[in-house]
Amino acid sequence: MRINNRIRAAKVKLVSADGEMMGVVELSEALKKAEEEGLDLVEISPNIFPPITKIMDWGKYKYELSKKTRTQKQLELKTIRLSSKISSHDLSFKINQAIRFLEKGHKVKAQLRFKGREIAHREVGEEVLNKFKEGVREASLVEQDIKQIGRELSVVLAPKK
Repeated sequence: MRINNRIRAAKVKLVSADGEMMGVVELSEALKKAEEEGLDLVEISPNIFPPITKIMDWGKYKYELSKKTRTQKQLELKTIRLSSKISSHDLSFKINQAIRFLEKGHKVKAQLRFKGREIAHREVGEEVLNKFKEGVREASLVEQDIKQIGRELSVVLAPKK
């Protein structure tokens, strides 16, 4: 976006600070009006003829844009790996870890990978994942139920609102 003296067009469509269309005016006149109000002339749509310009506080506008991008929360998918032979203490540790992630607003994917001939006993892996789901039930919603992809079972959990 170009502001003030960097605008190249001879005539511009002018929009006032309160959003009122003021019509097509000379660039010098538009700059004069912006200066009278103590604001900047900002080119909003440079690709049309005549370009649309608006009288606004450029610094405040940039600050508002940066504030919007900072406050947007980055959702991450945290992965927790399990085994079909996991002990109860290790499983409770993984459940607590998942609860911490969910409380911070992240999604959690619990993966259980079968090694060797463990794949013949899929029900053991499903039982472990069901215990995991039951452990985090208070803090989560099941987004994707138990699903097998190759030698791996997984479940995706989202935080409760």
